[in-house]
Amino acid sequence: MTQASAPPPAPAPIAPAWRRVPEEPSSPREPSLSEVFRSIPAAPRGSGFWRKLLVFIGPGYLIAVGYMDPGNWATDLAGGSAFGYTLLSVVLASSLAAMVLQTLAARLGIATGRDLAQACRDHYSPPVCIALWLLCEAAICACDLAELIGSAIALKLLFHIPLLAGVCLTTADVLALVALRRVGFRYLEAAVIVLMASIGAAFFVEIALARPEPLAVLRGFVPQASVLMDPRQLYIAIGILGATVMPHNLYLHSSIVQTRRFELTDPGRREAAKFATIDSTVALAFAMLVNAAILIVAAAVFHRSGHADVAQIEDAYRLLSPLMGAPVASVLFALALLASGQNSTLTATLAAQIVMEGFVNLKVAPWLRRLITRLTAAAPAIVAVALWGDRGASSLLILSQVVLSLQLPFAVIPLIRFTSDRAKMGAMVSGPKLAIVAWVIAALVLALNLALIVSLFHPL
Repeated sequence: MTQASAPPPAPAPIAPAWRRVPEEPSSPREPSLSEVFRSIPAAPRGSGFWRKLLVFIGPGYLIAVGYMDPGNWATDLAGGSAFGYTLLSVVLASSLAAMVLQTLAARLGIATGRDLAQACRDHYSPPVCIALWLLCEAAICACDLAELIGSAIALKLLFHIPLLAGVCLTTADVLALVALRRVGFRYLEAAVIVLMASIGAAFFVEIALARPEPLAVLRGFVPQASVLMDPRQLYIAIGILGATVMPHNLYLHSSIVQTRRFELTDPGRREAAKFATIDSTVALAFAMLVNAAILIVAAAVFHRSGHADVAQIEDAYRLLSPLMGAPVASVLFALALLASGQNSTLTATLAAQIVMEGFVNLKVAPWLRRLITRLTAAAPAIVAVALWGDRGASSLLILSQVVLSLQLPFAVIPLIRFTSDRAKMGAMVSGPKLAIVAWVIAALVLALNLALIVSLFHPL
């Protein structure tokens, strides 16, 4: 007799689009981005410095793309064309502040095994966590709005696709995100680095064509009192701050540093923090150079020629080649803009997933999370383009960066508070000097935001 064949296995159940993670105090909570948590092994013990550093290179660049997205372009172009090189000091100060804050975010994730959103849920009451979550969601939507409009503008400039159609088209990039997430986190990091390099190369060619005045550029990095006294400069300066020190990047960095499988000992954590700091500092320095390059090109080409009102990306594209005398200038500008918008889309989606899991303990499939964020951001963009055309989209682009800046204290203050708490951080608690620098940054952010609010209601 022949043995009866076994019945075919039952098909695996389809994972729901969302699920609430069970809260069990007796067991450790599931980490955010659990599919890539500690998935990248650290270099073996005894490996050299460069081999160890190579393992940790990646998260810093995922963070840095948010510091050179289309929102940065709008504020840098507006600042450079209207005020010359003056606001380079704001670009520099914002970038230095970002390096400090991102270092703290990485240390929090490495020392505690919790990202910033999870740390907030551990520390604050549920109503406070809900409020912080909603504020962070608003910031992510503002960031995604800038990426959506920037990508749509690039499609219009390169392929003559109407802006409204471009906004709708870029809403469908959820499929690209799903494909990239499936190939592996290291491949995602590599793709981001390649896109960043292409943006940087394009703008350094633009600088060579623009031929700025070196001494004027250097003077621009010196802070000027006019930035605080002139409401127009202050508004753009706040936009640059919001476009540079993005609040959701703090949540993102504290999570993705945990993709590395470093030793869970004090020496292992200190080593991981050291290499994570090098990674993020170098990446953010590169992003600062790109932001400065955008503003320098705007100042050298537009402000110097008397075009002080070039606040729209389309105007910059139209004027670059004639004023520089180089037809390739406008094409490079548009290609870099498209790369910037698509690059930043990836990190905004990761951040959205992290804050939802961290604050409200709700897991959402990446494609659904991406779709929710993009549709929420697309609504105001479609309304602005339909009612006010291209100029409305550009104004919305700058406004989105101001919204980011206004939300920044709600991420920065908890981060500094947690990393200064020895009970949470253990041996990796911030020292007095680092804590003082961080609190000074927080105070400056608050002061600038208050100055902006006052200037809106009581112009100087």
